[in-house]
Amino acid sequence: MRDLKFILQQKYETSRALVIGINQYQNASPLGYAVNDAHEVRETLVDELGFETENVIYLADQDATKSNILKSFLRFSNDDIKVDDRLFVFFAGHGHTRSGVKGEVGYLVPYDADMDDYSTFIRWDELTRNAELVRAKHILFVMDACYGGLAVHRDLRPGSSRFLRDMYQRFSRQVITAGKANEVVADAGGPLPNHSVFTGHFIEGIRGKAANEYGVITASGLMAYVYSKVANDINSEQTPHYGQFDGDGDFIISVPVNETAEDDETKDTDELITIPYVDEVRTSKTTEEKVEYIKELISSNNSQIKLHDFSIEEVRRFLSTTSEDSFATRGQFSDEEFLERISSYEIHSKDLSMILACLSHWANDNQLGSLTKIVSRSCDRLLESRGGLVVWVNLRWYPLLLITYYAGIAALEGKNYKSLASIFYTKLGSSEYDDSGSFFALKVASAASDLVDVFKIIPDHERNYTPLSEYLYKLVQPELDDMLFLGKGYEDVFDEFEILFALVVADLKKREDSYVWGPIGRFGWKNRRHGISPFQKLRNEAAQYKNNWGPIKAGMFGGQYERFEEVAEHYQIEILANLRWF
Repeated sequence: MRDLKFILQQKYETSRALVIGINQYQNASPLGYAVNDAHEVRETLVDELGFETENVIYLADQDATKSNILKSFLRFSNDDIKVDDRLFVFFAGHGHTRSGVKGEVGYLVPYDADMDDYSTFIRWDELTRNAELVRAKHILFVMDACYGGLAVHRDLRPGSSRFLRDMYQRFSRQVITAGKANEVVADAGGPLPNHSVFTGHFIEGIRGKAANEYGVITASGLMAYVYSKVANDINSEQTPHYGQFDGDGDFIISVPVNETAEDDETKDTDELITIPYVDEVRTSKTTEEKVEYIKELISSNNSQIKLHDFSIEEVRRFLSTTSEDSFATRGQFSDEEFLERISSYEIHSKDLSMILACLSHWANDNQLGSLTKIVSRSCDRLLESRGGLVVWVNLRWYPLLLITYYAGIAALEGKNYKSLASIFYTKLGSSEYDDSGSFFALKVASAASDLVDVFKIIPDHERNYTPLSEYLYKLVQPELDDMLFLGKGYEDVFDEFEILFALVVADLKKREDSYVWGPIGRFGWKNRRHGISPFQKLRNEAAQYKNNWGPIKAGMFGGQYERFEEVAEHYQIEILANLRWF
């Protein structure tokens, strides 16, 4: 089957479906909305997804016997089915699980099942085995029933990317069920009246809510959407089970109609499709457990692959929970909404911030690649243009600012200047409105400057000279102190970080457009106090060691003390000396 990729077309010939719903059982307890679910799915397939009525087999209640279900499914094994067809199978009804010597065995319960006779049930693996007889390149099973025994894998992992044409040309068998063996399907209370929780979210997904930014709905994207919605629905105690049991392609549910010629193969219309991440909140570890785990990985030179995989999983989770699905950029501004958003961003950024802090503090040379990849990938979505209210658009960078502070301060506390340099000088990709690319420090500093004044909204910060810096000073301390035991040295490390951050940005700006600017933190108002200021203290330290100074040896400021001193002098004269705070 793997060689089919080279002969399969980049479209579907015919769309076929088997839709089953059972409310009234001959021997089992009735359900309330299974037939409604099946009927609505059938209507959606025909009216909105391009399935021809004659190609949709519909079985409800007494028609959904074991014989009819298996006979209908095996009809798709005949010669009329082409290799470039797609097949969709939907079942709403009871599921059942029995423990065997090799594990759980999952069953679907047909209309005429005898609950004391397993031979009258339909084993799930009977369908998967019979699927081998169906030539259609893509089959998607959607089962609004809870049962076990699904042997699935997730090679097309949520958060990964694949080209649309490639997904069309790869063989695939995929499944999503409403719940696992020990769970009960919620037959009501979903987002749509008179539908189950699972099917309600499923219908909303195929009608558009599971679409990506290009309007494309894939089975993997749909499974990620339904999983997240059902697992977190207040009316649900079920966790969907999903994945692929054969192949590595993806069932394409919906693609926007292209106004160009449909079969013009000379046009390069391929799209890179990103699958949303599934945040498996019910099985995720606590922040403390994650920190302990990454400490173990960092301490072993044989754990580089595990470190990479674990870090990227956390990036995917971070991108999912901070996406525009939860933080819309359009809408009205209010103080209450602003406060709620920064609080939510902080909650969803905490795990990745602490993981990066841990990594940047202890990373060796071999682990710096993981550090820069985490930073780079965390910014991917932010490089896309986004319309909306300016403050909400700018606030999308706030989680990255948090990450910068957590990781940067931790790196400095550990004198790990290579980690700090890796963070500051991570090169980001170009965006659709800026093809030049940029360094991470520049992007984050620019966003921070746009947010300074709005942070005066926070209670007790309205009269601060540097409200954003003061807020972060208090926010970051407890978590880092618990992990690194900073004690009274925290303030000095915080000031040192902000000064280096400002000077790195000023240096990059100076070389980019000859303009010296860098974000002013709380160290700025300390510049004129009695005694030596934090800024001058850092300059003195650099002057003492020159090219042997830690940041210079790590490659910051081009690895040249003279370059550091030049930009520090400019910053002192052109920025700090002109502040009008007193």
